[in-house]
Amino acid sequence: MLNLTLAMLCSALVSVVMRLGAQGDEPRKPMLAVNYLTCFAVSLFFLRRGAAGAGLGFAAGLGLAGGVLYLGAFLLLQRNVRENGVALSSLFMKLGVIVPAILGVTVFRERLAPTRAAGIALTLAVVFVLFGGPDARGLRRGGVRSLVLLLLCSGMADGLSKVYSAWGDPALEGHFLCCVFGFALVLSAALCLRLAQRPGPRDVLYGLMLGLPNYFSSRFLLLALHDIPASIAYPVYACGTILLAAASGRLLFSEKITKRQCAALALALAALALLNV
Repeated sequence: MLNLTLAMLCSALVSVVMRLGAQGDEPRKPMLAVNYLTCFAVSLFFLRRGAAGAGLGFAAGLGLAGGVLYLGAFLLLQRNVRENGVALSSLFMKLGVIVPAILGVTVFRERLAPTRAAGIALTLAVVFVLFGGPDARGLRRGGVRSLVLLLLCSGMADGLSKVYSAWGDPALEGHFLCCVFGFALVLSAALCLRLAQRPGPRDVLYGLMLGLPNYFSSRFLLLALHDIPASIAYPVYACGTILLAAASGRLLFSEKITKRQCAALALALAALALLNV
C-alpha cells in the first residue's frame, strides 16, 4: 500500500508544482523541457541493460506517438491549472481513463461490462453537470474546450500504454518509457527554440520539481501493481489523486469549489471506480 500512496502523492504533486511554476499570462515552456530532461535521465538510470530484440522498432514508434501526446497533455495541463485551477484540471486529466476503456472495447474486442458502460455514462454526466448550468460562466472563454482536450489527450496517452502492454515486448518496457520521455524532450526543446525562450533559474527549479514526481508517479504505480490487483489499484490511484489535488487547491491556492463542482467530483469518483471494475 505504501507504493500506491506514494504514487498518488506524486501524481497530485504534478498539478501543484505546475500551478506554483505558473508565471504571467503565458506559461513558460522551458519548465516542461527541463521536466522531460529529468524524466529521461531518471528513466535511463532505471533502464534494463542488455535488453534488445525485434520489438525495439515498435517501442520507438509507439514512444514517438507517446512523446507527442505526453507533451500535448502537459501543455494542456499547464494551461488549465492556471485558468481552471488544480482541482478541475486533475479531475479531467484522470477522467481520461474513458479513452482506453473505449479503446479496449473497439480495438481489443473486450466485453463491455455493465459497470464500465455505467462508468462511461457517468463520465459524460460529469461534463453536463459542470458545464450545463450557470456555474459554467465562471470559467474563462475556452475553458470548457481546454478541459475536454486535456481529457482526450491524457486518455490517448494512457491508451498507448494499453497498446504497448498488449502488443509490446515486456522486456523493453524501460526502452518504451525512454523513447516517450526522450521524444517529448526533443519536441519541448524545439518548441522553446521556436518561441525563443531560454530556461532560467526558475524554469530549472520547477522543471526538476515537476520531473521527479512525474516519473515516480508511474514507477510507484507499477511497483504497487506487483502487490495490489489492478482492479483495486487503478481506481484508488485515480480517486486518491483527484481528492489530494482538490484538497491542495483549496488549502494552498484558496480555490473555491462550488456545489455543482462537488457534485461533479462525486460523480467522477463513482465513474472512475466503475470504469476500473
